[in-house]
Amino acid sequence: MADDARGAPLPWIVQWAGLVASRSTVLDVAAGGGRHALFFAERGHKVVAVDRDTSRLPGHPNIEALTADLEDGSPWPLSRRFGAVVVTNYLHRPLMPALLDAIEPGGVLLYQTFMDGQQRFGRPTNPAHLLRDGELLELVRGAFSVTAYEARLITDPAAGMSMVQRVAARRL
Repeated sequence: MADDARGAPLPWIVQWAGLVASRSTVLDVAAGGGRHALFFAERGHKVVAVDRDTSRLPGHPNIEALTADLEDGSPWPLSRRFGAVVVTNYLHRPLMPALLDAIEPGGVLLYQTFMDGQQRFGRPTNPAHLLRDGELLELVRGAFSVTAYEARLITDPAAGMSMVQRVAARRL
């Protein structure tokens, strides 16, 4: 499930955005309407926003839109590294190695998506789209320093309750 809303950026992303070095380039994966791309672009970062449909991305001089279907089996479309990778409300496990490799040393991973238990509150319900308990920690173990991690129930006045897992981590 891509990040479709063009509302405010998620509080987790806002809270840990200060970890991203100034003037570094940010990769927004499954950017949807571009709320996180716009948030970082307005903070002065260059942003590469990748999604299969980039028509909803905001026009901003700091945002480079890259149209790519990340789930069709094509090779990873980027050969460069980034100062930060931002992923929200999206999970496609075959991409994980490429996403982590796309972060330069000292760069930051900001990731939040749904986890097992979300089935009780709504979509997504498919286990392929839900993180297993501790999965984000396992993914970054050994290659990242974890600044913050949560696996919990959250309540959003607009979206209701959700089970999420989220991490803010710096590549070693």
